[in-house]
Formats: sequence, structure tokens, C-alpha cells
Amino acid sequence: MDKEVLIHVRGLQTMDADGEQEPLEIVVPGQYYFRNGSHYLRYEEVMEDFAEPTVNYIKISRKGMEVRKKGVVNVHMVFEQGKKNMTYYTTPYGTIEMGIAATNLNLQESDGGLDMKVDYALDMNQEHVADCYLAIKAQPKDCKNFTI
Repeated sequence: MDKEVLIHVRGLQTMDADGEQEPLEIVVPGQYYFRNGSHYLRYEEVMEDFAEPTVNYIKISRKGMEVRKKGVVNVHMVFEQGKKNMTYYTTPYGTIEMGIAATNLNLQESDGGLDMKVDYALDMNQEHVADCYLAIKAQPKDCKNFTI
């Protein structure tokens, strides 16, 4: 796959209390590389009310996925099948302790792209708050059959 890619991130959080769903979806240009058996993606995200971008680094392998955000928001999330990983999510408004327990990981690799899907339970400050879904797809920037 080319270094220059389009990255499609789609997520969904289903909150426990009322079953309300919070969708997230972005398509952004980014960079891709493959090293030591892992796929790496990098892209910038601009958050509402902030000029400084947050840089996202994603590492994907058969073992799981890691998402690092650096900038306005700082976090290092680790998604591993059947394992709960703790982290701190730091924003301009404060820091929250998060627990991430991946229940399903599915990686599809091809010459034309990369497709990772993760189902996980999300805890905040030791309390289960949502069941979540995250899908990350990367395709070459000049791909003629870009699909969402």
C-alpha cells in the first residue's frame, strides 16, 4: 500500500443508562507504513474550539491495536482481545481514567487496503459507561474504488 492514504474512522458508543448511541465518522488524509509485522497510520485531527491539531498514531497487528493521541487530547489506548487495559485520557478540561476491554477484533489485510474492526467495553473512573464499536479503514489516496 502507498505511503499516502485516506483513513476512514467510524465509531459508535452505546451508553448504558438510556441506550443512546453516539456516532463518530471522519475521513482524513494520512500516512501509512508497515514495519516489524505491524501496520502504522498517522493523521491529524482538528477539534472544535481549538486551533492546535491532535496527532493520531495507530498501530495495528494480529495481536491487537493501539491508538495514541497527542496534542489537545492525550491518550494511549490499547485494544487486546479478552484483556482490560487501563489508561488516562487527558483533555484541556481534565483527566479521566479509562478502561478498555476488547471483546472482538477483526483485521482484514490486502494490497488495496487495511480494515480493522474492534468491539469493546468502555469504563470511566472504574464504572462501565458504554459498549463501543470502532472501525478503521485505510486505502491508497489515489484509489479509484475508495469505499466507506
